[in-house]
Amino acid sequence: MIACKDIAFQYQPDSPILSFPDLACSEKGQLLLLGNSGCGKTTLLHVMCGLLQPQQGSVQVQGQNLGALNGKDLDRFRGENFGVIFQQSHFIQSLSVLENLAVPHFLLGQSFPKSKAHDLLEALGIAHKATEKPRSLSVGEQQRASIARALVHEPSIVLADEPTSALDDDSTAAVISLLEEQCASAGAALIVVTHDQRLKTRYNNRVELNSAIPPAP
Repeated sequence: MIACKDIAFQYQPDSPILSFPDLACSEKGQLLLLGNSGCGKTTLLHVMCGLLQPQQGSVQVQGQNLGALNGKDLDRFRGENFGVIFQQSHFIQSLSVLENLAVPHFLLGQSFPKSKAHDLLEALGIAHKATEKPRSLSVGEQQRASIARALVHEPSIVLADEPTSALDDDSTAAVISLLEEQCASAGAALIVVTHDQRLKTRYNNRVELNSAIPPAP
């Protein structure tokens, strides 16, 4: 489904080189990427979905090398195959929650499955917030709305960046369970990127990331 090999990334010529271990996640599978702050977790997530291009290595998604795509083709492939839950929700505050869910479809030129969106919001317990602006939602409700936005276009892979970083133990278990259930229901692979050690024993398929180090010559 998705495989990263020999990935290395550098933001500036004089900045540290981020070198990452090889990893893979099968169709409908689960993968935990665990590492402390500064090890490049978010950078790797952005490389995995094509938001950043690595200086070295390859990302294969359903047999497609992301490095072979660019411009509109890459944007469309990413939009069709990935659902991303960012650390910050990045909602458009002038739009309602439901309208925010429609934005990815608008950008892809696709019709918006409004009934499916309502079903997702219902399953996530926030259907009553559908017509409200994001700023009126609690942090937990915004997380749930982010999950709905990531899943509504039926991606094959969901990337979740630090989904539990600000949550207590009970809320962490609830959010992760909800995320796993919704991805399983949608038939999507789930990749969780986090520093949260509470999740370490939850996934058999996990990769621990170290600090930035130069790649092997």
